[in-house]
Amino acid sequence: MNQLEKLRVLLPHWIEHNRGHAEECRKWADQTEDNVVQSNLKEAFAAMEVVTEYLEKALDAAGGMKKDEDHGHHHHHH
Repeated sequence: MNQLEKLRVLLPHWIEHNRGHAEECRKWADQTEDNVVQSNLKEAFAAMEVVTEYLEKALDAAGGMKKDEDHGHHHHHH
């Protein structure tokens, strides 16, 4: 398996993982009453969304998701 093939397997996982962390960050931002903490968490969420966009662009440039890989696994975050 060459580097691009490996990335076509890894990138969808990174994208999914990053989206999960971003959503958790957004939820915590919505729940906190501390304005400074909330502002920083919202900025972090926005930055994570930008990172996800770059990961998606990298995946597209690498040829898209490998068809024979199962990406149905999920990580549980608390």
